[in-house]
Amino acid sequence: MKIILNTKTIIRLLIIWIIVIGLMLFDQQIFRTTFSPIAAFTIFIVLLATILTASFGVVKEADELAHKLGEPFGTLILTLSIVTIEVVLIAAVMLGPAESPTIGKDSIFSVMMIIMNLVVGLCILLGSAQYKEQEYNAQGTLSYFSMIVILGATSLLLPNFIQGAGNGSYTTLQAIFISTITILVYMAFLYYQLKDYSHLYVQPEKGKLEIEYPKQDQNPIHDDSYKSQSKKEIWIRSALLMLIILPIVLLSHQMAVVVDYGIATAKLPVALGGILIAIIVFTPESITAIKAAINNEFQRSINLCHGAFVSTVGLTVPAVLLIGLLKGKLVLFGLTGTETILFTMTLLLSLISFLGKRTTPILGIIHLALFAIYMMLVFNP
Repeated sequence: MKIILNTKTIIRLLIIWIIVIGLMLFDQQIFRTTFSPIAAFTIFIVLLATILTASFGVVKEADELAHKLGEPFGTLILTLSIVTIEVVLIAAVMLGPAESPTIGKDSIFSVMMIIMNLVVGLCILLGSAQYKEQEYNAQGTLSYFSMIVILGATSLLLPNFIQGAGNGSYTTLQAIFISTITILVYMAFLYYQLKDYSHLYVQPEKGKLEIEYPKQDQNPIHDDSYKSQSKKEIWIRSALLMLIILPIVLLSHQMAVVVDYGIATAKLPVALGGILIAIIVFTPESITAIKAAINNEFQRSINLCHGAFVSTVGLTVPAVLLIGLLKGKLVLFGLTGTETILFTMTLLLSLISFLGKRTTPILGIIHLALFAIYMMLVFNP
């Protein structure tokens, strides 16, 4: 118990919750008045620091759970925790005072560019600097791309090529159907990933490249002695994880208000709202993925990066469409022409990068180059 609730963890929790309670108590005075640029910047820094501190706490606890539960169970806990935060932040922006019809699309597309180009590129490059070529489980990796094709293309590309409600938006029937099919496919993927095919998401031993299909009693998650020894710690860490995630949820609306003000005042591209949310939420997970690559656990990097994007689409699309239907908000998911090209380039490059069974550093450089092109086009379309 003392190892889990150590001094550092307790101090982190106290600081986070003191800030959260203080901001909630003075919500009317701080967030319901007209901002000055200096006040808005100061509030943004406080919110950002608090959210990032909480996010790194999430990473720490989820990382401990990952080691206890093994792959892909542990990584999935971290991924779902982070993506849940992102979905809450997006929902807060949608429910905020400003109209943000493209916030869901902007966030999903930003996550794709950041995770699948910037973070994957860094993982490949930094991992290869340590170990030259790194091995991973190709079968499990390609299953992520199957999900990205069906979920990503349906939500981001299809709206531009159907009649719908016009301007890249779904009709009510289409929104309900797309939400339902997205949830069903995503849940089916999780079921098979955790149930019978978890061996496809485990780091292969050096030189083997593949994981043999395990016997039913070889899965450590089903071992009674393992469960009895770890059950208490798993429950405590899970509760602690929720205590650290909750402040991010509570601060999400205030962050949305400040972001709206900052973008409008500085006359910055609207897409920066989605990019900012993606960067804030996925920074801890990105660092965890890079750390895994440096530690020669490249399959874990893949599980984190590609699993994050699959979960982002699988959870964000239904959530955004549901809010749009319930609150009568306009929701636009169709990518622009430029974004469509970048989406296609990213998907093709990722498929080429992981069709083999080892990484090569040049592919990391190419992913980073594509991310640089994306950022240039955000500011100079």
